[in-house]
Amino acid sequence: MEKNGFKALLHSDLSRVILNIVRKLVKLVLFYSLSLVILFLVSTGLRFLVLRIEWVRALSQEREVVLVELITAARWALSLTVYGGILLGLSYIVRQNVFAPTAILCTALLTIGFTFGIGQFIENWENVPPAKTPAQPLGSAGLILSNNVRPAGTVLVLLEGSVKPGGSRVVATPGKPLLYQAEFPGKDLSLLSLPPAPFSDNCPWFLKSFAIDLRLNAEKLRQHLNAGALPFLVYAGALVFLLCSLMFILKLSVWPLANLFLGCLAFRGILALEVLFNTREMQDIFDSFLRNRLPLSLAIPLIFCGAGLLAHLYSFLVYLVKRQSHYAD
Repeated sequence: MEKNGFKALLHSDLSRVILNIVRKLVKLVLFYSLSLVILFLVSTGLRFLVLRIEWVRALSQEREVVLVELITAARWALSLTVYGGILLGLSYIVRQNVFAPTAILCTALLTIGFTFGIGQFIENWENVPPAKTPAQPLGSAGLILSNNVRPAGTVLVLLEGSVKPGGSRVVATPGKPLLYQAEFPGKDLSLLSLPPAPFSDNCPWFLKSFAIDLRLNAEKLRQHLNAGALPFLVYAGALVFLLCSLMFILKLSVWPLANLFLGCLAFRGILALEVLFNTREMQDIFDSFLRNRLPLSLAIPLIFCGAGLLAHLYSFLVYLVKRQSHYAD
């Protein structure tokens, strides 16, 4: 009778543990799925607004293609969602003390599935004929353009407005008399030479570099997606595997906010390394090292998998040490 009672008690405790793990996993799936969707939609909207502002600043005379800008913004946002979503998911796993092996597996599978599905949707969406709308006039005759970022604070007055930005103008430079130009004297009549209208370019460089690296990452994901499902899953899977292995960084401090900051720095470093590895110079180095022993496309995934395995091994050894010290106490 005592043995039966002990087995029943053990079975009851095991059932409670399994039920607790399953309940936390369900909450993780719901939280992470919602986080991915919200992060993707918000970042797409913000990137789309940035692209619209850049279109306005360039005084473009070309017809505006809203769908193309929206697709470009969605690609950029998908790259941000991969990095930002995994960071949020790992932070949730650490804070809620979810069973790490199954939680990391769920996070990786959800990320790869979401990235592949949204990537395919964007590629199919690009085949839709874009709806072009005529450019709206940004100002009538006498439009004033100023740029307080460039030296001397030059001000341009477009006498014919945005309809003909390369036409007659008045240039006002501090300390110099007004200069009238019947037409733009430069050899290149591209509108990029004009000052921003009406915005100034004062974005910090670290934000610009971050946006550029995300754009390059998005292009690389797009190339692998166009190459087929297998190349995309190999590259994206290795990248997700490496990012998920960095969960130990979110446990270094007792302050969750400090751990999240360290995680942001680590993920930013991975993004920079990914961009570096995909440059032509690094690809040539990998090619000379492999010497046709392996396909060049596997070089970066192998590096990511190797680094991820080392990080997971470190986390496992730390877990064993803490467990032995706990039993010793």
